[in-house]
Amino acid sequence: MSSPQRQQPMEGSCDSGFYKRISGCLGSLALLFPNRLKVVEHEFPDRPAFRQWLVDDGFRNHFDVADGKKHVNSPVVWFSKSAKGGEPDPADIERYLGGHDAVLEWCRDFVNPKVEGRGPVTMVNDGHKADHDYEYDLVVIGGGSGGMAAAKEAASLGAKVALCDFVKPSPKGTTWGLGGTCVNVGCIPKKLYHIGAGIRETMSVDSNFYGISGAESTPDDFGQLPAPETHSHWGVAKDNIQNYIRSLNFKYRVRLRDKSVKYLNKLATFKDEHTIQVVDKKGASSEITSSRFLVAVGGRPAPLDCEGGELAISSDDVFFLEKDPGKTLCVGASYISLECAGFLAGMGRDVTVAVRSILLRGFDRECSERIGAYMKDHGVQFKMQVTPSKIEKVENDQLKVTFSDGSSDFYDTVLGAVGRHADTDKLGLANVGVEVNPKNKKIPANLEQTSVPNIYCVGDVMEGCPELTPVAIQAGVTLAQRLFGGSKEAMDYVNICTTVFTPIEYSCVGLSEDDAIEKYGPDGIEVYHREFVPLEWSLSQNRHDANAFTKVVVEKSDEERVLGIHYVGPNAGEVMQGYGVSMKNGLTFKQLTNTVGIHPTSSEEIVSLSITKSSGEDAAAGGC
Repeated sequence: MSSPQRQQPMEGSCDSGFYKRISGCLGSLALLFPNRLKVVEHEFPDRPAFRQWLVDDGFRNHFDVADGKKHVNSPVVWFSKSAKGGEPDPADIERYLGGHDAVLEWCRDFVNPKVEGRGPVTMVNDGHKADHDYEYDLVVIGGGSGGMAAAKEAASLGAKVALCDFVKPSPKGTTWGLGGTCVNVGCIPKKLYHIGAGIRETMSVDSNFYGISGAESTPDDFGQLPAPETHSHWGVAKDNIQNYIRSLNFKYRVRLRDKSVKYLNKLATFKDEHTIQVVDKKGASSEITSSRFLVAVGGRPAPLDCEGGELAISSDDVFFLEKDPGKTLCVGASYISLECAGFLAGMGRDVTVAVRSILLRGFDRECSERIGAYMKDHGVQFKMQVTPSKIEKVENDQLKVTFSDGSSDFYDTVLGAVGRHADTDKLGLANVGVEVNPKNKKIPANLEQTSVPNIYCVGDVMEGCPELTPVAIQAGVTLAQRLFGGSKEAMDYVNICTTVFTPIEYSCVGLSEDDAIEKYGPDGIEVYHREFVPLEWSLSQNRHDANAFTKVVVEKSDEERVLGIHYVGPNAGEVMQGYGVSMKNGLTFKQLTNTVGIHPTSSEEIVSLSITKSSGEDAAAGGC
């Protein structure tokens, strides 16, 4: 139970031991949690008087469920809309709770709240039988993180499994190997370029203040060293990163083989709910049957919707560019656009971001604005409230971009990052009646089960699923355990940590401040915050305008349950991961601040928070 405060009327006879026990339990809870529970007792002198009021006079007829309408014993407890005293008002009834046993069970749940989103589940019977006549128990369509995880887990549980993966070329003709978006054109190459850009920034901005410089440099009259000159070579970074990714592609094939998963480099299309047609790269076609199917095809970038939009590349192409991207326009304010803009700028490229509305929609506004300010201070240019209206190729292979405000500029590369859609067009889902959202081509599902019971989906292809690799992996494993391991546990999509790898990183778990206000009201939350200089930046005079920031959003209650944790600063992903475990287990602010921090680290700032936004005090921190 949580705010707003619940009003709990209780009726019973004073000569009932059950009534006295429940009165004591509820009274204790109301004393311990006055902001969450108020108990209003109405006591009758004996059982006959109680039954006269409840049964003969018909008060129980006003309850909303059949059990309430048949209630006869003392006590009877319900939730009401207000805490008014006097005679119980039937119009004030909100919900019937029950008698002695039901209230005791409710009290146990009250003091031991269940973690949202988890627990035993029941799926629609998909008709699977151990002695079916199909070739496979499970065929997975899509060789990304979620598909491979599900295939390997199902095989380890004894299922006969095949996995079909076929990469359709991007509009620019880019293809890649087994492993899906994350490994080939997402998380892995992005993070490696981000690391490289960070190394260059550290060398250029910080190293001389730590006494590190070029071999020929000497301290000046003030005892300071010049910043070393650095150069980034696109081709070298690209080749080394691609070689590493190819090694991962090979390892994934080996792991599938080791788990006895049949790997098929073929494009799959549904013919009926138990049959797919598969076509290899040479055009050879065959059919495969299976008791169950799992769709895990992920998503692809949405194209730019403007004249000449086909001249732009996407995140599917940028990591494979043979030619240095040079002066680059990143279109969109998503995390993909900002991350690409960040590492390109960090490599010394001239970068502009075209923003239609706001940065990082869906993330915390305050933290998003800090990211934008940091990127501006580090050389990224922003064109706000504009979209490209026309892209045209001009001399020297440059692209002229005309914007919606009438301005124009010339770029070597235009990268579109304006959203993604599920890669379901070629699957033939309409052939078997699987429902698809026509706007984003995603598949609505309940417990990963589609509208056709033996066809499942996980990852970015599923409607409402966070588009994060670890989510797809966990969902795939959890689903396989339900399908073939006898598990009843559902995937928990609540309180998932995520990190945006912009030049100053941002990680979070739980609700943003904006979403918390929308859910609990401005008076229902409190924000603890702090701005600080990370120790690794403290020597550099080039960092004097760059601070890290953290805040914790809590529900205003006796426990101050933590609703969200946010951190903007170095190594954000490493900082946040452990807090996710605590959030899964109902973290309170007192538990957070009672935790002894590791000193000196940025993470200890989170467990040392004490300044509230409502106090108006300066959030800047100094010293130890």
